[in-house]
Amino acid sequence: MIVLVTGGARSGKSSFAESWCIKHSDSGSGLYIATAQAFDEEMKERIQHHRGQREGSGFKWTTLEEPLRLPELLSTLVQAGSSSSVVLVDCLTLWLSNVLLSDEEENGSGEESRTESSIRRLVEAVSAYSGQLVLVTNEVGSGIVPEFRLGRQYRDLAGRLNQSIAAIADQVFLVTAGIPIELKGREYRL
Repeated sequence: MIVLVTGGARSGKSSFAESWCIKHSDSGSGLYIATAQAFDEEMKERIQHHRGQREGSGFKWTTLEEPLRLPELLSTLVQAGSSSSVVLVDCLTLWLSNVLLSDEEENGSGEESRTESSIRRLVEAVSAYSGQLVLVTNEVGSGIVPEFRLGRQYRDLAGRLNQSIAAIADQVFLVTAGIPIELKGREYRL
């Protein structure tokens, strides 16, 4: 089962995703794939806060940090048949930011086609996953149009990434003010 959890910053999406995993885990344990990178003190504190939440839950989490090679990691899990426990990826938009900035550092232009290739590989890896996979992402396109090209590029890529994952997900939750609403079951089809 593929579950996508989206929402704005501090909406409660990570807490909901963790609770979903705890409730639906068959093994009493889960794999937490963290995509954040601690480049400054504030981000280190955020990461520590999330670790503390997981440790305080009483649920057995194994944490892997993978800021760039998420498609490869998920493919490795598929090949290894590691679909018995629930897997939580937090978060796709941080991963996308890491990939986009890495590409920009390497070639100076933020080459969109290379980043789009990474997105396609991620969607393929998610599609192939047969266990319980929960993916957290941010809704980034509801605000103002970013002033700079890289910001607009990121917003557009995040929107396409979210749409691609939502299309293959079994459930999609939108979390606002700590309240999760399941969207996929309410989808209006033309």
